[in-house]
Amino acid sequence: MNNLLQTGQRLGRTWGPLLGIAIVAIALLVVAPAVLSPFRLNNLGKYVCWAIAGVGIGLAWGRGGMLVMGQGVFFGLGGYAMAMHLKLEAAMATGGPDAIPDFMVLYGDGTMPGWWEPFRSGPFTLFAILVLPAIAATILGFAIFKRRVKGAYFAILTQALAVAFATLLVATIKQTGGFNGLNQFTQFFGYNLYDPVNKRMIYSIAAVLLIVCLVVVWQLYRSRFGELLVATRDAEERVRFLGHDPANIKLVAFVVAAVMASIGGAMFAPITGIISPSDVDATASIFLIAGVALGGRSLLLGPAIGALAVGFGRTFLSESFPDQWTYFLGLLFIVVILFFPSGLGSSWSQLTSRLRTKEVAR
Repeated sequence: MNNLLQTGQRLGRTWGPLLGIAIVAIALLVVAPAVLSPFRLNNLGKYVCWAIAGVGIGLAWGRGGMLVMGQGVFFGLGGYAMAMHLKLEAAMATGGPDAIPDFMVLYGDGTMPGWWEPFRSGPFTLFAILVLPAIAATILGFAIFKRRVKGAYFAILTQALAVAFATLLVATIKQTGGFNGLNQFTQFFGYNLYDPVNKRMIYSIAAVLLIVCLVVVWQLYRSRFGELLVATRDAEERVRFLGHDPANIKLVAFVVAAVMASIGGAMFAPITGIISPSDVDATASIFLIAGVALGGRSLLLGPAIGALAVGFGRTFLSESFPDQWTYFLGLLFIVVILFFPSGLGSSWSQLTSRLRTKEVAR
């Protein structure tokens, strides 16, 4: 009997997460397009983008113990890289191959900075979405982790970077559109964004990317790296004494989380039709953290489901209670923190553990 139970537990640990990912995939790729209106499906696409970033936060924070409160920076790097390409596509569709974005004529002198030019290329844009955040996170993470900055100092530093990044975007109105951001996209790599079929296609791409990120993180969790990451979170000095450099382990998780946030931002731009400083500032970064905390930061599916739930709750409450919705959302977070500090995803395990404790006490 014990052998059967142990075998069942091993199978559950192996195939349970994959079954959960499969259920999420069916819900997003099959059920949602069949039952939701185009408007609601587009809203779901926006939540999926937040969920992609949330999966990376779950890796860095839930397993690595790094409270990354500045993921808006990397979300913005991907979002603005994609938006720059989309703006150039829209300009070239109406003004020819050398046309420049409209806001540069409106706010500036009609010239385009040289660093915009490579983003006319679709392949370069996709390359930049992956590489730019990886480079930025590597430089930043190396400087932070090698100096053993962690805890509240790490969280404050990353949040300060989000504030600085958003301030920079607002100040560079001639290059990035300033407070209004980049908007009025008409094409997505040659596809008309006003066509409902193409909008559904973009939603499907975002949903597939979320599934891919979940599979990647699942593989990392069950790998040797995943074990070292948890060990670094729980006993960093012991890991160092065993001959591993905790800074390098944290750096890998931080870079992976940054790339996932960038991918989420890149899909956010065509789905919502805009990317602005308000989407990447400290408030937006905290919003991402809140979704991960709600779903359960240490679980595989928790961050993604939490981000989807927070996005849906934000829309539902703002529509039903336009003036009071923030209070309801705040109350929800307070309840979760007080009664489910590990997130709603861990509520079942907490309940079963309490029942077992009561049985042992009897």
